[in-house]
Amino acid sequence: MFYRLSADLILIIHLAFIIFVMLGGFLVLRRPRLMWLHLPAVVWGALSEFLGVFCPLTPLETMLRKLGGGTGYEGDFIGHYITAVIYPSGLTRGIQIALGFGALMLNMAIYGYWLLRKRRSRSRHRS
Repeated sequence: MFYRLSADLILIIHLAFIIFVMLGGFLVLRRPRLMWLHLPAVVWGALSEFLGVFCPLTPLETMLRKLGGGTGYEGDFIGHYITAVIYPSGLTRGIQIALGFGALMLNMAIYGYWLLRKRRSRSRHRS
């Protein structure tokens, strides 16, 4: 039971990390200090997609599931959980690279907006 619950906790953390990579820029708009956590997360998320690197949470979750008497899975988190829903035909390298670029582009737009807003605020204070 402990191993299965631990694997589920890792799964939730993994999903929260992916959501933070994709949408954490919106949190940075409210709390700019989070930028120092978010930017490395985006870099890791994008690089792992570009290079096809598995997140270390994936094998940990799989190992815990096996120790709990369940079965693990082959491949990575996105391939196992997300691909089946979003891309039924399977995750390809091209899709992985597109996901990496999507994360980068979304966050570049958010950070661009943040910089523009900050610049406007500074110019108002100078006037």
